Amino acid sequence: MTEPYAKPRKVRCPTCGADVVWSAESPYRPFCSERCRLIDLGAWATDKYRVEGETPLDDSSDPLRQTH
Repeated sequence: MTEPYAKPRKVRCPTCGADVVWSAESPYRPFCSERCRLIDLGAWATDKYRVEGETPLDDSSDPLRQTH
């Protein structure tokens, strides 16, 4: 249970590093603004960021998509 007068939690914006209060008043959290959120989304869309792992299967070699 949180204390009624506890300090609000702050996080750093992953794009610019600004402090962001983690609350309903910060609609773009963990980002400080819509601009930083869109910059991050664009980085994912252009493959600047990637999640390591195996290359995804194409439809023809995916065992869940093959018809019997």
